[in-house]
Amino acid sequence: MSKIAEMLSVSRNNIADYCLYIEEAGLITQLRDNTGGIRGLGKVDKIYLDNTNLIYNLASDSSNIGNIRETFFLNQTRVKHNVISSADSDFLIENITFEIGGKNKSQKQIKNIENSYVVKDDIETGFLNVIPLWQFGLLY
Repeated sequence: MSKIAEMLSVSRNNIADYCLYIEEAGLITQLRDNTGGIRGLGKVDKIYLDNTNLIYNLASDSSNIGNIRETFFLNQTRVKHNVISSADSDFLIENITFEIGGKNKSQKQIKNIENSYVVKDDIETGFLNVIPLWQFGLLY
C-alpha cells in the first residue's frame, strides 16, 4: 500500500479506501491474514484481480501463470469459504493449507504441515494430498 501511495503521490490511507471501493465494485479481491481486531484492520497481504478474465484482458502478454492459478483458486473458493493468507503456503481455508502450482509443484513447502494439500494445474487426476486445480471450478 505504501509503495502504491508513493507512486501515485497520495496518502496511504486513501489507497486503502480506494482498494476497498474497487473490491466492493468487484474488480479486485484483498487477501488478509487471520489477525483480528484493531491489529487486523487495513492489513492486506495480497491483492488479486477478481477473476482470470480481468488478468487476460489487462495484461494478456505479460500475465503470470502462477498468479492466474492463484486467482482462479481464490475466485472459486471464496464464494462459500473464508479464505485467508498463510505464512507457510498460498492459502488457508478452515485450518486446511493449500499450495498452488503447476504439474511439477513439489510437496516441499507443505511437507511438515498437517492437513495440507498441493493444488496442481495441468493434471487430470489427483492422488493422496494432490488435487487438480480444475476441480475447484466445480464448487458451485
